[in-house]
Amino acid sequence: MPEFRHRHAVLLAHAAGTQIVTFVLRPTMSYRAIELDVPPAWLGVLGASFALAPLLLALPAGHAADRYGERRMAVAGALFLTAAAIAFTTIGHTVAGLVAAGILLGTGHLGSVIAQQALVANTTERGRHDTAFGHYTFAASLGQAAGPLLIAAFGGQAAIPDTGSIFAASCGLSLLLLALSALLPNHPTGRAEADGGDLRALLRLPGLAHALLTSCVVLAAVDITLAYLPALGAELGLTASAVGLLLTLRGLASMTSRFFLGRLARAVGRRRLLVVSTLGAAAGMLLTPVPMPLWLLAALLVVVGFGLGVGQPLTMSWLAESAPEGMRGRAMSLRLVGNRTGQLFIPGAAGLMAAGLGTGGVLFVTAITLGWAGIAARRLPVDP
Repeated sequence: MPEFRHRHAVLLAHAAGTQIVTFVLRPTMSYRAIELDVPPAWLGVLGASFALAPLLLALPAGHAADRYGERRMAVAGALFLTAAAIAFTTIGHTVAGLVAAGILLGTGHLGSVIAQQALVANTTERGRHDTAFGHYTFAASLGQAAGPLLIAAFGGQAAIPDTGSIFAASCGLSLLLLALSALLPNHPTGRAEADGGDLRALLRLPGLAHALLTSCVVLAAVDITLAYLPALGAELGLTASAVGLLLTLRGLASMTSRFFLGRLARAVGRRRLLVVSTLGAAAGMLLTPVPMPLWLLAALLVVVGFGLGVGQPLTMSWLAESAPEGMRGRAMSLRLVGNRTGQLFIPGAAGLMAAGLGTGGVLFVTAITLGWAGIAARRLPVDP
C-alpha cells in the first residue's frame, strides 16, 4: 500500500508538472510573438503548431506506450518538453523559431499525457477507474491553474512579462519533470501482445463513436467558454475582475466534480452521470448570454463548470475498461486525436454559424452541440 501511494503521488505530480510547463510556455509564446510584432494571423499558426503533433503522432505514441512501457514514453515526452524550453530560449526570437519550439512543445505534451493516461488505465483495479481518472484530471487541472501564476510572478504590473526569464525558468521546470518521469513505473506489453492487437478492434468497441464525440465536444466547449466569456462580459458591461472571478469559479467547479467523480459515478451510475452532467452544462451555457444579476451568472457558470469537468475523466475511464489488454495506450491516443480534431474545427464552425449573432450566438450554438453530445452519450453501454 505505501508503495502504491508513492507511485500514485509521483503520477499526480507528473500530471500537474506537465500542465504547469505547458501552461507557462503556451501563453509566453504568444507574449513573445507580440514582442516581435507578429501579425495577428500568425498567432493562429503558432497555436496550430502545438496541435499539429497530437494529430499526426498520437496513434504511434499510443502504440509505443503499449509496447515499450509508460515510463519510457514519459521520459521521451519530458525530453521533448525540455528541448522546447531550450528552443524558446535560444531561437525564440524569430517566428520560425517559435513555430519549431511550439511543435516540440506539442510533441512533449503528447508523450507525457499518453504515458500518464496509459499508466492510470493499466495500474488501476477494474471498477476504480472513475476515481483514478477523476484524481488524475484534478491534478492536471491544478497544474493548468498554477502555470499562469509563474507568468504573473515575472510580469508584475507590465503588460508584457519578461519572456526571456520565463523561458529560462521553464528549462528548470522541464528538468524536474524529467527526473519525475524516471520514477514512474513501467508496464510494457512487449512485441507479441502489442502487435497482436489491432486498431480495428478498438474501432469496433460498442459506443466508441459516442464516447469520442462526447469527449471532443466537451473539451471544445471548455475552450469556447474560455475564449468567449471575456467578450460576453464586455458586452454585458462586466469588469475584467468579475470575468476573472467567473472563470475561476468555472475552473473550481470542474475540479470539484473531478475530485469526487468516483463517488458520484457509484451513486448515480456512469452513463447517467455523463448524460446528466453534459445536458446540465448545455442548459447552463444556453442561459449564460441572457442578461441577469452577477450572482446568478456565477451560479450558472458553476453548473457549467461542474458538468464540463465530468466528460473528460469519465470517457477516459470508459475507454480504459473497454480497451483490450495491451491496447490501452492506443485507446487513450485515439481519444486524444478526437479531442484535438474537435478543438480545431468546432470553435471555428461555431463562430461561422453564429457570425451574425455575436458572442451570445457562439455560446448558443455551442450549447446546442453540447446537448446533442449529451443525448448521444445515452447510447453508451452502462458498463464496458
